[in-house]
Amino acid sequence: MTNREILEKANQAFSKGNYEEFLTYCTEDTKWIYVGDRTIEGKDKVREYLATAYEESTFRIERFIEEGENLVAIGWIKLKDKNGKIICYSFCDVWKFRNGKMAELKAFVIKD
Repeated sequence: MTNREILEKANQAFSKGNYEEFLTYCTEDTKWIYVGDRTIEGKDKVREYLATAYEESTFRIERFIEEGENLVAIGWIKLKDKNGKIICYSFCDVWKFRNGKMAELKAFVIKD
């Protein structure tokens, strides 16, 4: 599978709320960097984060740019805030792959 195909399969699981399946596409030492917000290191910490951060979300990737072990996904995501209001964000996710798995995410997220 290409890196894009791997991310698309992982995101299919993510969309269904099947985070355990999503995590099978990540390395054990996966690192997620949300620029200007937080860094999460390791599959267990990502699992904890996913359990609460994306309870009700919808997203769409509108464009992919792939080069070597890097894949850029550009799109939007809608999330509930603390008050239950749906907020739309634009994102640019830069994924780094290692041995066919997602090893690092550097996410640039901006509220629309």
